[in-house]
Order: sequence, then structure tokens, then C-alpha cells
Amino acid sequence: MTGEGATKKVRAGRRTVDVKRVGKVLFPGHGGAKEYTKGDLVDYYRSVAAFMLPHLRGRPLMLERHPDGLDGQKFMQKNTPEYYPDWITRVELPKEDGTVCHTVCDDTATLVYLADQACLTLHRFLSRIDGTGGIDRPDRMVFDLDPAGDDFEQVREAAGLLGELLDELELPSGLMTTGSRGLHVVVPLNGREEFDGVRDAARDIADALAAAHPDRLTTAARKKDRGDRLYLDVQRNAYAQTAVVPYTVRARPGAPVATPLAWSELDDPDLDARRWSIADAVQQARTDPWSGVPRRGRALGPARRRLDALRD
Repeated sequence: MTGEGATKKVRAGRRTVDVKRVGKVLFPGHGGAKEYTKGDLVDYYRSVAAFMLPHLRGRPLMLERHPDGLDGQKFMQKNTPEYYPDWITRVELPKEDGTVCHTVCDDTATLVYLADQACLTLHRFLSRIDGTGGIDRPDRMVFDLDPAGDDFEQVREAAGLLGELLDELELPSGLMTTGSRGLHVVVPLNGREEFDGVRDAARDIADALAAAHPDRLTTAARKKDRGDRLYLDVQRNAYAQTAVVPYTVRARPGAPVATPLAWSELDDPDLDARRWSIADAVQQARTDPWSGVPRRGRALGPARRRLDALRD
């Protein structure tokens, strides 16, 4: 059977997933952008799974779903629907007025199933349910660099300055396009500190960088206080806050992808936040751009002492 209403059986690891309406257009070809269907989304996530799953396993998710594509309504899904297959991992976590049963993507079949549910973008916790310190202790620190407008040169400059400071603090880091407007700088941690301590450390680093470049960078939370300076956002470093997963698709025309890159690629004149899409992100993944980032994260204590010494 062919056409929008076709169902396709997709082999994903040890399971076979029925993908419905494979021909449904999720990314219309507006403004010269390439058109992509649900089948294209499924094929991409299946092909990138080996590179994406290490960033997903054990992490509660918030799912950004677009059942009718970019032109339809979107919704953010935290609770796992009861109709999801029982082989999909779930974790129930506390919230202010009860609990949330988050989806966890531990295998290729789950990734394919989520694509069938028109989940375009996966947002992950910065901690793991099976991590060193558990869900309350993150093993990632994230700096979100978004320009005031759509000036990527401003983002490129800020990323370079932040990377230099992190090197001075002896904190290895990975660089990633967001697939939207900016870049994320991701620092692997040893998972022994609670969220409040990690967020405080991230804020101290951002404040120090903004103080050194007050005309270009800011940590002001209110937009009216930023002017045209780039905002160093550290607010994702809190419990239950999320960040886009490496290699996830973004809900924008042309299906751009949040893609890791090597620090040396920051000088590429063709680089921008939407440099890679589902058409070529797998090729970028195969270059192993984060090969220089240690798998074991660092403690923040020594970095704090180095930052204090730099300030003095």
C-alpha cells in the first residue's frame, strides 16, 4: 500500500513497529524548504539511533509532538499515554502537586515509535534515573547561547569565548547546534552534585564571562535589560528542566537537526544553527565530533577554585 494513509512495518532492533500514515507531510515545503513526510522522519531516527541513544538512555523526556505537521497544533507531552506499548520504559517522578510518568527512550524501537507519534523533537533531563547520584544529580551542564535576533556571528563569538574559559577551568565541553537559532555548550559532570549546586556553578561561570565582555554578553534574565547583547542562559540546569537531545529534529521548515560538532568547526564560514538537517546529520554523526570529550565527567570543585583564582 502506498500514499499518505499507508502503514509500514519498520524493523527496529528486536522489534517491529507499525508506522501509520507514512506519507503524511510533517514538514511542508514552504519558502523553498524541502518537504519531508512521517516516513522520512522515521527513516532518519532509525538511521541515527546508534549515535543518539547514548544521549537518551535513562533520561526522562519531554516530547514535542506535531500530529498534523508544522502547519498544525503542537503540544508538549510529559506524561506517557496509557496506550503506549508496555515495552517502552517509563519513570514516575514527583512534581509539586503529584507525579509525572515520563517516557524514557532506551532503544531504537522506542525512537521509531515516537516518530510514528509525530514526536518531532525530544527534550531530555540533564540527569539519569540510573546515574551515579540518581535523578536529583545531573551529569550534564548546559549553556544555551541564543542571539538577541538571528545573528549567528554573535553566537559564534560567544561560544569561542565560553570555550576558552571552560578550558582555563579544565572543564571539557562539547559544542552543538540547536537546530534553531543558537548553540549549546555541554559539559559532562560526574553526577555527584545536586541541581542547585550545578546551576550556581554555571551561573558563576556565565557571570564571570559576561563581566569580562559586558558590551557583548549578559546574564540578565529580563529581555528589556539585555539590549542587543547575547544572553548566556543557564536556566536549563535545574530539576525537571530539559534541553534538546543531540541529533533530534527541530520543528522548523526543512527539518533542521540539533547536531554536535567539533570545536574546530566553529570557524567554518558555512556554519549556522540550522547547518544540518535530516538529509545529512547522520553523515556528521559518523565523524564522531565529540570524540575529544571525555566520557567520564568532571567534579565542579576544582573548577570553582580555578574560577575564584581567575577573578582574584
